[in-house]
Formats: sequence, structure tokens, C-alpha cells
Amino acid sequence: MRITMLRHGRTAWNAERRIQGRTDIPLSDTGRQALEGLRLAPAQDAEVWISSPLTRATETARILSGSRPHTTDARLMEMNFGDWEGHTHADLIAADPAGMRRSEARGIHMRPPGGETPAEVATRLLDFLSSREESALVLVSHKGVIRAALARASGWDMTSDPPFAIKWHMAQTFLFDDGRLRIDRLNIPLVAA
Repeated sequence: MRITMLRHGRTAWNAERRIQGRTDIPLSDTGRQALEGLRLAPAQDAEVWISSPLTRATETARILSGSRPHTTDARLMEMNFGDWEGHTHADLIAADPAGMRRSEARGIHMRPPGGETPAEVATRLLDFLSSREESALVLVSHKGVIRAALARASGWDMTSDPPFAIKWHMAQTFLFDDGRLRIDRLNIPLVAA
């Protein structure tokens, strides 16, 4: 199965560098305008579009899918950042530098207080993919979910910088077979509609 993953458009909290997690923040006007008139290139598109149920993802799917309907699945929601949601990374470091170092050193097994780990995000994503029978899907989700896919596909343990940046308004394609993700192509530009 070919999986095309898209990150939602920008929100006010993205502009403020706040951790959004499960907090349901809509796209900002700037975020909506940046997506208007863009589409996936035909080679990355698919008939079936599924998004996270969070507003920023459903809005992005509606804008980018054109007239095609899309459904939602909770397994595509952003990582639950628990008590960290609404804060900036800089705030968290300033409040507890040693604690943040310890947390970040856990990499894919880092658990924010009251939240979930990237490894758990990857598990629910693979559970979702295993439940599908299509040959191609477009998933509109979140940076944390795409990072979890990247970690699972590349072996990156999240204790260092990612091997590849996940850029705004770009598609990330993976191949999924026999319960495993492989990287196909990363940071594929969207095209004019």
C-alpha cells in the first residue's frame, strides 16, 4: 500500500511555537490562505482521503482534497502531549531543564506527563494501516504522527535530530506491506490546482 501523509496547515499555536497535541486548534487565516489553490501531484494522490478528527486536519483535508469527500479516524490524531500542551518547548526547558533533558533522552519512549510516547503513536498508526485494504491512501495528520512513521520506517530512535525534516506543504510517501513501513519519497511539493 502506498501512503501519502500530509501535515495540517499552520495554526496560531504553530506561529507561537506552542505544543498543540490533542488540543483542537483550527487553522489560522494565514494557514488557510497558504493552502488555497494547492493540491497533491497526481502521483501522490489517491481516491481515499482520511484525516485526523482534529479541526486543523479536517480543514486541511477539505481544502486540499478538492471535491473529494474524506473521512476521519482517531488513530491519526496528534500525539497526546498531556501536561505539555499549550506550552512552548522553551517554557518547558526553563521550568525544568534537567527533567526535559531526561525526558528527551528517552527518544521514542519519551512520555510527557499525562501523555503518550511516540512509540505508542507509531503502534496506533500501524494498527490503522493494518486495518485498511486500499492500494493507496492519503492521510492528513500531524507532525508527531509523521515523525513516528519516519522513526518506524528509518529506525530513527528520536534521541538525535531527525534524519529528514518534515517541511510545511509537502507530501511524505511511505510504502506499507507485511506490517512494515518503508520510506518512499519525502518532502514532495504540492502543486497548483
